[in-house]
Amino acid sequence: MGSKWDIEKFTRDYDFGLWKVKMEAVLIQQKCEKALKGEGALPVTMSRAEKTEMVDKAMSAIVLCLRDKVLREVAKETTSMWLKFEYLYMTKSLAHRQFLKQQIYSFKMVESKAIMDQLKEFNKILDDLKNMEVHLVDAGALMVGYCLEDVEGDMSHLENDA
Repeated sequence: MGSKWDIEKFTRDYDFGLWKVKMEAVLIQQKCEKALKGEGALPVTMSRAEKTEMVDKAMSAIVLCLRDKVLREVAKETTSMWLKFEYLYMTKSLAHRQFLKQQIYSFKMVESKAIMDQLKEFNKILDDLKNMEVHLVDAGALMVGYCLEDVEGDMSHLENDA
């Protein structure tokens, strides 16, 4: 019995981190998530035909969840499509890390925007940093600090003189 799953097709505008999590879940359901790392990462106990079948199954599931423009970018990749995605959409360069850190440290709550939208935006930045393996001291304290800063204006009176 086949399983039914529905995942939004990936575009450059869609959050790659969230799409990646959903896609990995789909591949787990299809029992081919191990193929993401390529045939070389599959168990040696599998036959060559089984490995090829698993990789093909994973790649076809991924291809079916892509918009045409994104598919054109990765269509030539036969064995490392997943790595190509990570290279294109999860750049771990120093400049990108600094850009995300700057986004999180300069994040401000805007009174005219819905709180939930702002929390989603904040969480997306945190997820992007986590996906890049950047560890912040305490994201909860950052968020509380931003809320206080927005309400109080200047937080310098909260700093220790030590």
